[in-house]
Amino acid sequence: MLDKIQVSIVKKEEIEEVYNLIARTAKKSFKYYYPDGVIDEIIETMNCEVLTRRAGWTHFYVFKLEGKIIACGAIGPYWGSETESSLFTIFVDPDYQGCGVGRKVIETLESDEYFLRADRVEIPAAICALPFYGKMGYTHKNGIMIFEDNNVKLEKFTKK
Repeated sequence: MLDKIQVSIVKKEEIEEVYNLIARTAKKSFKYYYPDGVIDEIIETMNCEVLTRRAGWTHFYVFKLEGKIIACGAIGPYWGSETESSLFTIFVDPDYQGCGVGRKVIETLESDEYFLRADRVEIPAAICALPFYGKMGYTHKNGIMIFEDNNVKLEKFTKK
């Protein structure tokens, strides 16, 4: 299945489908970790206008299987930095979680020029995604659990 996934930069006409993916994923994947009001807040902060703006200053990828968007993820500069980057908006359809799609998203983002130029990459992660990001080499920012904006701040240093 993974070899059939098509990866591309999001197009304006795909933003609503990305929003629907995010809403569906948040409602299913976050329900044991966040109260309903927080899930609604997370979904609202990822509205189509926000996603369109984010696509304008990041490399925002979509992952399609048979024409349907099943995952998304973006990478961009960390507050305009040339040496630090950040991952954003990583969501995998619950029907495809645990099948390697998330790993494909991270591998795609980690092969992007924003990752390759960075000394450090930060990710604001949902609580439920911490074990996955740990497997991908991300650790708590500054070695401590920082919970902010309904996310845990994680980082990876890319240069040895």
